Amino acid sequence: MAATAPAGAIAFALMVVSVGLLGFAAYAGSNPAVANDARVAGDRERTRFIADLSKKVDVHVFSLGNPYRVIVDAPDVNFQMPDGIGKEKRGLVTAYRYGLFAPGKSRIVIDVSGPFLIDKAFVLEPRDDQPARLVIDLVPTDEKTFLAKLKEAKPPQAQDGGAGVPPQAASRPPDAKPVVVLDPGHGGVDPGTSSASGITEKDVVLAFAKTLKAKLDAVGRYEVYLTRDYDTFLPLRERVEFAQKKGAGLFLSIHADYFPKQTDKATGATVYTLSEQASDEEARELATKENFSDALAGVELPGDSDEVVANILIDLAQRETQNRSVVFARSIVGELAGSLHTKR
Repeated sequence: MAATAPAGAIAFALMVVSVGLLGFAAYAGSNPAVANDARVAGDRERTRFIADLSKKVDVHVFSLGNPYRVIVDAPDVNFQMPDGIGKEKRGLVTAYRYGLFAPGKSRIVIDVSGPFLIDKAFVLEPRDDQPARLVIDLVPTDEKTFLAKLKEAKPPQAQDGGAGVPPQAASRPPDAKPVVVLDPGHGGVDPGTSSASGITEKDVVLAFAKTLKAKLDAVGRYEVYLTRDYDTFLPLRERVEFAQKKGAGLFLSIHADYFPKQTDKATGATVYTLSEQASDEEARELATKENFSDALAGVELPGDSDEVVANILIDLAQRETQNRSVVFARSIVGELAGSLHTKR
């Protein structure tokens, strides 16, 4: 199961937690708009973001703070951007990314270096040989004004599906097959890490998860589900709730690392479980990592989000769960022993 790849490739790292806790059907929008280019112009006094579209679409543009971001929500968009786009810094913009945020909903997230105001935001109709264009003008402001405008234009919040109340697991007959949930990390507007050649973690782990699911399905002993089976973003809470509702016996979260150093090959894997003795510090580090993924996707995090996620992670580390996780992790390490450096 260890991955082998040429220089600059992504090597797999498996994060494994066995929980007593699955997908989402691919959305196929009809004739979505195509976004095939984007760019940033201007300076720190006025910065303009432009995206070329095959047709005019309705957009909802709003700001988020901590960190400073512009969020652009639109119906399903087929992003066919040039490789490596979005990393250039210009004016107030430090980076931007894009992708599917939810079924039928696409999102562009623009990172901004400091407090700002959205001076203009509009979409131009295509004309002659010119494509439709999304145009957003940003100007700098002070923190007080930014926060005041943010409060005035609060973005729409997703309906709370009962936060803090664990979903009920589906009832299953005693002789039912064990349920395995494979969770490809990142997705959609959150690409994860990227290689120098533009390969993204979200694509690697999704392909890996689909292959693993096919192999497990072929065995015929398990019910296997994916938290996502296409390129879309899912917050941590939805991934966990998804597995809980399916009554999963195993929740396998799959991530990948990128090694920038020149090497003939990258092999091996890392297997993590949550310890019953995990400290608040360890849990908070994991929470910070997961919240950073949500922030990349333009999710507004509540003030107690670290505590909420930390509580989820600690709850998963109950004695029975932890013991079974260790057994499973050791079996994986045993299978990988020929090509894996173990750290004790």
